[in-house]
Amino acid sequence: MKPLVRNASARRGARAIIVALACGLLFGLSGCGIPALRKPMSAQMLPDTFNGQATAENSSEVPPVEFFNDPNLTSLINQALFGNQELRILAQSIFEASNDVMRRRGTYLPFVTFGTGASLEKLSTFTPPGAELLELNTPTGDMFPNPLPNFLIAADVTWQIDIWRQLRNARDAAGLRYLGTTDGWNYVVTRMVAEVAENYYKLMALDKQLETLDFTIRLQEQSLKVAKAQKIGARGNELGVQRFEAEVRKNQSEKWIIYQEIIQTENKINFLCGRFPQPIARQSAQFLDLQLQALNVGVPAQLLRNRPDIRQAERNLSAAGLDIRVARANFYPKVMLTTGVGYEAFNTRYFFYSPESLIYGVAGNLVMPLINKTAIRADYLDANAKQLEALYEYQRAILNGFTEVVNRMAKVRNYSQSIALKRQQLAALEKAVEVADILFQNARIEYIDVLFAQRDRNDARIVLIETKQEQLSAIVNAYQALGGGWRYVGPPMRLPPTGPEGPPLQLPPNLRPPEPKLEELPAPPNPVQPPPPPPPQAAAAAAAAAR
Repeated sequence: MKPLVRNASARRGARAIIVALACGLLFGLSGCGIPALRKPMSAQMLPDTFNGQATAENSSEVPPVEFFNDPNLTSLINQALFGNQELRILAQSIFEASNDVMRRRGTYLPFVTFGTGASLEKLSTFTPPGAELLELNTPTGDMFPNPLPNFLIAADVTWQIDIWRQLRNARDAAGLRYLGTTDGWNYVVTRMVAEVAENYYKLMALDKQLETLDFTIRLQEQSLKVAKAQKIGARGNELGVQRFEAEVRKNQSEKWIIYQEIIQTENKINFLCGRFPQPIARQSAQFLDLQLQALNVGVPAQLLRNRPDIRQAERNLSAAGLDIRVARANFYPKVMLTTGVGYEAFNTRYFFYSPESLIYGVAGNLVMPLINKTAIRADYLDANAKQLEALYEYQRAILNGFTEVVNRMAKVRNYSQSIALKRQQLAALEKAVEVADILFQNARIEYIDVLFAQRDRNDARIVLIETKQEQLSAIVNAYQALGGGWRYVGPPMRLPPTGPEGPPLQLPPNLRPPEPKLEELPAPPNPVQPPPPPPPQAAAAAAAAAR
């Protein structure tokens, strides 16, 4: 007996060795032919400062309500966050991405199906199956009926064992892209906040331009009266009267063009807010003296955290790396388990009262690609190319963000210097207009000198207003370039819950505010108020001209 036992154990050991060698050969063959990944080109290091400028604080961490400090503008931003159609479309894309995560999560879990069936078959007695049926008896001693019914109730389980983490890597990649869509939503929020603010300040600038034209028209009308009086007194001629008349009409026509720009700008804001055209409330009296919060740029490394477009590019890059692992797993064997259990009998009364009607089965499959792996190699190389593409997109987003901050901060500084000089120019021209009016009334200068002085003063004030508008736009865009505008603002929806096995899909607390409700939004703004009276120095100049 001992030799027989030794021979049996030797045969079992030999079989185990053969199985191990076969598995090793399969794994070795599966690893052969995997193409090498292409490496990316070297990238530049992120500078430590924005061309020598860096601060301890960062303005991007200031919420829009505090940064702009304007109730009218805050009301418009809140309404845009609730009613903007583009944000609502992006919110649906976030839901689609979350559903993709849910779909991917279900692939690595067992698939269980349950079903029932019934059939009826009449066998011919003059056939072998029919003749055998006459000779057979059921376990209870009865004959099988003919026609022969068959009833089935069973459950089937199919499960792909995720030994290479292929399915879980696909799930994690979908989770990263889901988070990327939320970052994309936040980036659109920053652009929308900046666009609403830009158009809001443009409206204020247009109001000031109207005010400037009204003041200039009043001065020119006074000069026109003086020119007519001088003509009657034989101290002037018709040419001066007509030139002043033409200048008044030119500025009056310019007002209608500005009215049209105001309507278009108001409706652009209304479109961003997702509402029909209506007046926009604003206080334009102190536009030229308006000062926003001082900008603090922080350090360039904070862009990686504060700018949503860079965060989205980073998540897409991480997801592309997981896609390579998913594609690489296609070269390796896949293990599939299938099993089923149920009851089958020609009469349903045997389902639960007789264990002989129980049926079950278990099967396992090991499948791997061996020959003609061209399609798998193509998918693998395609994933490699997409990873490099995502890497370069990430680098481009960082470079673009850094460049935007430098350009817009430089624009803020340069336009601030330009405004200071233009204020001095305007003060000199306003004094020149006063002197010219006095000299013209005393017939000391020609009408053309007064006309040029008034025209230069009007043009200088219009340019000052436009420069102030550009400065405010630069501040708004610099705030957006630093990553400001999306904090304490989240998608207007509730995110789906996540299970313990999935990636962390929920957003940080500061990105998940309560869902906004219509009754919590500010009331619609009041109609725009008429422009305020001219400043004291302008009124004094008009009085001097009248004298």
